[in-house]
Amino acid sequence: MRTSTFRQAALSLPGAEERETWGEATFRVRDRIFALLGSDGKRASIKASKDEQAALIAGDPDTFYYPDYVGVHGWVGVVVRTADAQEVRELLAEAWRMTAAKRAVRAFDEGEG
Repeated sequence: MRTSTFRQAALSLPGAEERETWGEATFRVRDRIFALLGSDGKRASIKASKDEQAALIAGDPDTFYYPDYVGVHGWVGVVVRTADAQEVRELLAEAWRMTAAKRAVRAFDEGEG
């Protein structure tokens, strides 16, 4: 996956915006972060549940890892170049769902189906 694809996928979600924080690109909705992209574009962190985090790391430890600082909260680290673009899009959408307002999630899900 390319860095530009990651960025495009995150920003395609309703109300998502990119803001530089701590020298990294953060992706937010309602001013709350749901994903981060490292300054070098090689690694990212995506909000997830602890169960999802464990499953991803166990299933593909070359692509997914336990990230510093936010890993304790269930976030999953992603090696961008080895990640499957569709899987990352799905992870970003789920992270957005965990962060966005319930009415925005409902509207988004109704538009998908």
